[in-house]
Amino acid sequence: MLGSIPVRVLDDRHRAEALAILDADPVSNVFVSSRVHAAGLDPRRLGAQMWGYLRDGRLVSLCYSGANLIPVAAGPEAVRAFAERAQAQGRRCSSIVGPVDPVGELWEILAPYWGPPRAVRAEQPVMATSAVPAVPADPRVRRVRMAEFDIVYPACVAMFTEEVGISPDSGDGGVLYRARVAELIRDGRAFARIEDGRVVFKAEIGAVTPRACQVQGVWVPPDLRGQGRASAGMAAVVREALQSVAPTVSLYVNDYNTRARAVYRRVGFTELGSFMSILF
Repeated sequence: MLGSIPVRVLDDRHRAEALAILDADPVSNVFVSSRVHAAGLDPRRLGAQMWGYLRDGRLVSLCYSGANLIPVAAGPEAVRAFAERAQAQGRRCSSIVGPVDPVGELWEILAPYWGPPRAVRAEQPVMATSAVPAVPADPRVRRVRMAEFDIVYPACVAMFTEEVGISPDSGDGGVLYRARVAELIRDGRAFARIEDGRVVFKAEIGAVTPRACQVQGVWVPPDLRGQGRASAGMAAVVREALQSVAPTVSLYVNDYNTRARAVYRRVGFTELGSFMSILF
């Protein structure tokens, strides 16, 4: 029993209950679930707080509160409770991300207090596959080596800037972003095809749980797009991910990125729902 307070900060005593909620939708919850699997619920190790919403003394909803604010299994009552807590502490996140309905409801409550966002991505289809792609995989797409960091990092910056609208090198000079890219390379979760010292396709697996993983950072240089590199590259990444990482591979994409959505469908991804992102 967690007591009578509707929202409280969880700790490792609640790990099993939290994972049960997260595992109910392993694709949509893959990011938060990966953090809990890796670090537990102690805020110091998690690098965030996990808020829990109680109904009749039972944990029924979660909200990850760190660099991102992410509601999990949150109905209207839980959303209101999480919004009140977020409003009381002030904005500490750089984005609100998650399923369309709870994120939209959160933002409706918080918008008058947190000011205009930098961008709103209202529809981001969530896609997943558990099948080996039928399209041919690029045999030259492979895991990136640490010695190739200086080759791959500019491509990561270009992708991030194109996708998010600001450079990851702004603010802290790129310290945190460089560390994250290096971590993914060390963990064997960064993939690329490199030709003559140039990245011509890249993608990373950003979140991993025993049930699913999430691909991010898919990128081909603008002058090489439309040549089939993304389909072949993604086929290679999905094949390797299914073999050595997780039984389901997922991602989410902006609805207006019709070319990317077509690539993912060609590789075998199907749409399971939609996310919404509020970027600050």
